[in-house]
Amino acid sequence: MSMKNLAVIQPTACCTPMVREPLGEDDAKNLAGVFKALSDPVRLRLLSLIASHEGGEACVCDLAGPFDVTQPTISHHLKVLREAGLIDSQRRGTWVYYWVLPGALARLGSLLATDALAPVGAP
Repeated sequence: MSMKNLAVIQPTACCTPMVREPLGEDDAKNLAGVFKALSDPVRLRLLSLIASHEGGEACVCDLAGPFDVTQPTISHHLKVLREAGLIDSQRRGTWVYYWVLPGALARLGSLLATDALAPVGAP
């Protein structure tokens, strides 16, 4: 699947934990694209850096330092995260600022939730 074709998580999609109800075909396809975007260690770290940055947003100028990759590679990874619907951005002067879309993370969290669903006696 091309990264350009990744579907953004829809606001109403994937809110029921998959331990309660199986995913539909469309939800599974959309989520596979999101998980594919998150499956790269650099992208996962970028998402974490942006989410934990003071003020909830990070300038692209602050994101390249922790990685042993070029600026164009960082830009590519940010584009993949943006196309997957996990982050958004805004240009301010010469710099671009990124922030995590909380709704996307909330939907992923609710999908993976298992609280109070484990059978009695399960670890």
